[in-house]
Amino acid sequence: MRAMDKNRLIVAAGAVALGIILQLLIWNGTLNAYYAQVLTMMSIFVIMATSLNLINGITGQFSLGHAGFAAVGGYFSAIITTRLQLPLPAPMIFTISLLVGGLIAALAGFLIGLPTLRLKGDYLAIATLGFGEIIRVLFLNWKYVGAAAGMWGIPGYTNFIWAYMLAVLTVIFIVHFMNSSHGRACISIREDEIAAETMGINTTKYKVMAFTFGAFFAGVGGAVLGHLIRLLHPATFSMTFSVEILLMVVLGGLGSITGSISAAILLTFVSEALRKFNELRMVIYALMLIGIMLFRPQGLFGRKEFSLDLLTDSRFMFKSSKNRGA
Repeated sequence: MRAMDKNRLIVAAGAVALGIILQLLIWNGTLNAYYAQVLTMMSIFVIMATSLNLINGITGQFSLGHAGFAAVGGYFSAIITTRLQLPLPAPMIFTISLLVGGLIAALAGFLIGLPTLRLKGDYLAIATLGFGEIIRVLFLNWKYVGAAAGMWGIPGYTNFIWAYMLAVLTVIFIVHFMNSSHGRACISIREDEIAAETMGINTTKYKVMAFTFGAFFAGVGGAVLGHLIRLLHPATFSMTFSVEILLMVVLGGLGSITGSISAAILLTFVSEALRKFNELRMVIYALMLIGIMLFRPQGLFGRKEFSLDLLTDSRFMFKSSKNRGA
């Protein structure tokens, strides 16, 4: 087994072990319901941030429509669990709803990505933002899912272990994708799209592929969120939600999965810690973000990833995304 594969296996095993330990602490009451809720939200935002990083950081595109895909996944998964009355055990119904929500979000991502990903920079950001708002307005006027009143009575299937394991699976998939030939093609597009085209890479194909995968996991994240808060409203998936996820990606470092995970955990914790300040909470939150970006504009991790080589040589604590797959 190659050293890189061994390191990934150890990290994956460690992540699973951490999830089991946290779940045991929740079961025995050491971590109460509030802390379990915060940990669950952290896991959901890890799904959201890493999936957006696949589009914005790894492939080098600029999407602002992630909230729209989360809305698609959330609403269609809720339709499965609340409207269809399937004669199946709850875990199976929830699994089906997650897959349906993710796949329909992926289809939406594919259909939106085909025309918009031919655009670049600010034009792409505006186009994806527009499509995200269109999706939100569609749900706002769709009476079958409650329209402006929102969708109520969603089963509370989401708990910490569901959200955590889905976050782990999301990270594993994206890391494997990054280290595949497809992932390296996406990275080459980010570094120099013209050079990638010259080398024979079908840039539109790989951009749409990354966009579709990102939309799938955003849909899964939206489905998990909907079955946690048990209410879906179009206002939940506004532009602010997309910007919040984008902040996590930028703060952690565009192209760094480690950064997205760390920033999602950090910003969720900070947001919860500042709740007692009421009106000042968002002001303090914004000032903290501005301060971090002033002193660390490339993000907390830049394009680097955590490596277990730290245990043998501190010089290799972090590996740049440019060196992956070597």
